[in-house]
Amino acid sequence: MTNDIDHATALRYARIAGILYLVIIVCAGFSEGFVRAGAIVPGDAAATADNIVRSASLFRLGFASDLIAFLSDIAVAVLLYALLKPVNQTLALLTVFFRLAQSAILGINLLNHFTPIMLLSGTGYLNAFEPAQLQALAMLFLEMHGYGYLISGVFFGLHCFFLGYLLYRSDYFPRILGILMVGASFAYLIDCFTNFLAPDLAPVT
Repeated sequence: MTNDIDHATALRYARIAGILYLVIIVCAGFSEGFVRAGAIVPGDAAATADNIVRSASLFRLGFASDLIAFLSDIAVAVLLYALLKPVNQTLALLTVFFRLAQSAILGINLLNHFTPIMLLSGTGYLNAFEPAQLQALAMLFLEMHGYGYLISGVFFGLHCFFLGYLLYRSDYFPRILGILMVGASFAYLIDCFTNFLAPDLAPVT
């Protein structure tokens, strides 16, 4: 294949992408695995609402942490395009578009994370609702956030499939990485469609 970038530049891009991947893992892992996982009590809207109110600052920090992760994702998409364009420019562009679509969906989906904070803030105009109603609405938005993640997973799964193929064909990455990425793509797609088409098998929490 004909390389559009020299080896030193490719190595630098790969290192930057690796650092950004670490940022994504830490920030997204903090938001999902610590903030939301610690606040949401499945099936108990009142307990979930109480956790959010008592840890409102932490819940806001989770919002910011997610935002940093998704912005980093966009930068990763650009770097991957630069690295993989020499393999197949059309597929590299398609791969980037799927990842950018995922980032856009996740960014918009953050509204479903932030809305419960607003609903439980005690703002005057919300007095038209009973506390139990506000708690139920907050829980609904959190569940919608989970479904938003699943929808983004379809685009990320397709991104992983084409990325895996390009990594397999590239001179800059070990082929096993491409194989693993293709395997991951099927895992994402199966998880998403199972939740939507057979929710009893894999319920969103």
